[in-house]
Amino acid sequence: MTNLNIAAETADEPSQPSSIQESRPPLPSRNVSQEWLLALTSLGFFMAMMDSMIVTTASGAIGRQFGLDVVRLQWVLNAYNITIAALLLLGVAIGDRIGRRRTYILALGLFTLGSIACALSGSFAWLLAGRIVQGVGACAMTPMSMTILTSATPASKRGSALGIWSGVGGLALVVGPALGGLITASLSWQWIFWINVPTGLAGMILAHYKLPESRVPASRIDPFDAVLVVAASGLAVWALSEAPNAAMRLPAGVAGLAGVLAAVAFVARQRGKEHPLVPLRLFSSKALSGGVAATFLLYAAMYGVVFFLPQYLHAALGLGTLGAGLGLLPWTGAFAVLSPFAGRLVDRYGERNMALAGMTMQVVGYASLAAAVPFGGWYWLLAVLLVLSGAGLALAGPALQKGVLGSVEPMLMGKASGVFNMFRQLGGAVGTALSVIAFRLAAGTFAAGFSSVLALSAILSALGLLAALLLNRSH
Repeated sequence: MTNLNIAAETADEPSQPSSIQESRPPLPSRNVSQEWLLALTSLGFFMAMMDSMIVTTASGAIGRQFGLDVVRLQWVLNAYNITIAALLLLGVAIGDRIGRRRTYILALGLFTLGSIACALSGSFAWLLAGRIVQGVGACAMTPMSMTILTSATPASKRGSALGIWSGVGGLALVVGPALGGLITASLSWQWIFWINVPTGLAGMILAHYKLPESRVPASRIDPFDAVLVVAASGLAVWALSEAPNAAMRLPAGVAGLAGVLAAVAFVARQRGKEHPLVPLRLFSSKALSGGVAATFLLYAAMYGVVFFLPQYLHAALGLGTLGAGLGLLPWTGAFAVLSPFAGRLVDRYGERNMALAGMTMQVVGYASLAAAVPFGGWYWLLAVLLVLSGAGLALAGPALQKGVLGSVEPMLMGKASGVFNMFRQLGGAVGTALSVIAFRLAAGTFAAGFSSVLALSAILSALGLLAALLLNRSH
């Protein structure tokens, strides 16, 4: 078993003293097992990704119970994703201030409470409230897990570690839809949330004893900055979601404008602060700017397809709830199997090359699926193309992670991690909203609507390919 002796207080802090460091008691050094480090940081990412995916095959049952159309049903997914995107940066700031391990444990606890609320929900509003609480927990789980792992792993092994971390998230992609279908078919959709409770409690206990603590000098947290992020992202995605509804176009337009103004106000406030929530100097790096833009587009394309694919398999190909979950295995399985090896490929060939290769596979896969879907039930052809798309996602994901985190100095890794994950989640929320628009604008059958969604995802992936050109060539 490999151990790293980490003086946790200085895991990724600058060497010079600061008033903040001097006011704190020293954090204890501890022997950190790389195996425990990988397992426990990957657990949080797995749980966060699982609850993005497990609802996709349960969405039909949820929609039937609460009488939801596709526009309202998307909020089962987007209430979670928007909350994560909006609060990620605040979660990172809290972690930097009070300690990343402590924040990670608190986040696991909130996520578990949100899961209980979802499982007990008797109305759509209650379910959405539970999803929001889950999102509040997940907003810190994902960046803290990535930052704890990155700061405690040698640079030469970081790509492989992130590849395994990403692969465990990929396992959630595999297990989530199939498990959601199995649980919904054999028990009820509420049980997709109950399964988080023992896992979350075990993760909290083990993280307390097995993970290193680290923090960086942090200033006072300004909650108004977080309010502006919530307003900007939430209003913008809601405006997109309601845009196809003629009766809601005026409110949607007002909400969209308010979201833009909130975003402008947030940027202006960051520009004038000594210790901003988002240091704007991060974006002076072309590699970081291109990496987060490509990440946004990569996950916008993915989530749009994920939202509709189980419904297509059920509505157009006649598969049941479990069958629809299993029908995603060629895509999700390719992602999970390739992700651990993808990290090594990134270390060997460079993040730019592997991101471009992965994004190209995404474009070809989605465009080919868009052309094939209208011709009907050749599932074997869909399966081959889904494998191609899943492999592309597996290559691009860790490449973009390493490209973004490797473009900043160590003490800014927490901020960069938060920005990366915010754009990943926001991309998912925007992609879902755009896919609903594309689906509703396509006349005719469910297959025709899904073909439009796939064409949109191919276009988004092509734009992501262009953004990935800004990543560093070196490796």
